Amino acid sequence: MRRFEYKKIGLFTAALFIFSYYSLTAQIITGAEQVNKYLPALKGKRVGLVVNQTSVVQGIHLVDTLKKINVKIVTIFAPEHGFRGDHSAGAKVKSSIDEKTGIQVISLYGKNYKPSPDMMKKLDVVIFDIQDVGARFYTYISTLHYVMEACAENKKLLIVLDRPNPNGFYVDGPVLDMKFKSFVGLHPVPVVHGMTVGEYANMINGQKWLKDSLKCKLELVKMKGWNHGMKYNLPIKPSPNLPTPESIALYPSVCFFEGINYSLGRGTDKPFECIGKPGNSHGDYLFTPKNIKGVAENPPFMNKECRGYLLTDYAKYVFPLNPSLNINWMIEMYQNDSLKDKFFNNFFNKLAGNDVLMQQIKDGVSEANIRKSWEPELTKFKRIRKKYMLYPDVDGIVN
Repeated sequence: MRRFEYKKIGLFTAALFIFSYYSLTAQIITGAEQVNKYLPALKGKRVGLVVNQTSVVQGIHLVDTLKKINVKIVTIFAPEHGFRGDHSAGAKVKSSIDEKTGIQVISLYGKNYKPSPDMMKKLDVVIFDIQDVGARFYTYISTLHYVMEACAENKKLLIVLDRPNPNGFYVDGPVLDMKFKSFVGLHPVPVVHGMTVGEYANMINGQKWLKDSLKCKLELVKMKGWNHGMKYNLPIKPSPNLPTPESIALYPSVCFFEGINYSLGRGTDKPFECIGKPGNSHGDYLFTPKNIKGVAENPPFMNKECRGYLLTDYAKYVFPLNPSLNINWMIEMYQNDSLKDKFFNNFFNKLAGNDVLMQQIKDGVSEANIRKSWEPELTKFKRIRKKYMLYPDVDGIVN
């Protein structure tokens, strides 16, 4: 496992690059913070909010911010992990009444992924304000899709309050084969799409990905002071198991291990920063997953010591120099595993968005050749992506 690849480059060069990478912290003003831009569209209207714990305006939740200025909030829609962000991954979110405000909270991660016509009848306008991390299988963009579809079908306005994408400075991975469409991948995009939620909403509309090619009436409140070349550390963790900048940087690569019979650190203090399993013969990092209510409930290999690798140094020192999806870990783990027939589980192809990657790993295809197989579809996607960019890309150009 090449955990310390940063030693191969000059330490001074690496330190200088990493310092500049982590120092790009200009004043960023999110869409939510520009209340004057979207308040006129809310006056006298019945409002629905698609929000979670990340939906804040200068430290105050958007719900409280809008209630204070007498916006009529009728419904709060909760995505995966819930309105307060206190549900573990995959846990069904129940509809309820918010204790603090008395507002009805309707789950969009349980029996229903999409607001019903009856729900939409009670609303005039919907606001979407959730922090994303820029990976295809992070389900907030799937929630965005279904909310856009409900708004389009019921002729309601959707206002998207944009936020930075902490992984918005690169595009990588296999593009989804639509035969593998699921809630962890609804659209023909790569694993790392390099778009903000606002840009992604534009793409959903522009590419006619909604049912029956419907188009949602969409208003975007753009950020100020952000571009795709900037490093951005999230002030609030976007979900229970992404508590650090390192876990967020590693997430697109390590999430593949949800489809492999290994632990990716759920139930430890390093979720998405380590990989391993009991009985593993390689690696020098030991960890024991525990049950943590609202964070990691019954995690894989609970209460069993796992051996593997800690990836935090990779996230700190290698990833900034070469931001890319890392598939070497899967390749090396498979090659060294004594139980190859039990290495993958039935979730892997949904995460990969195809059945090709699993076969390539089984066949011993090199990382370089796997990457080469992605290039035709990636090139097409990047060309499409340019049409929907709202902010300067890594090359400084607003496309």
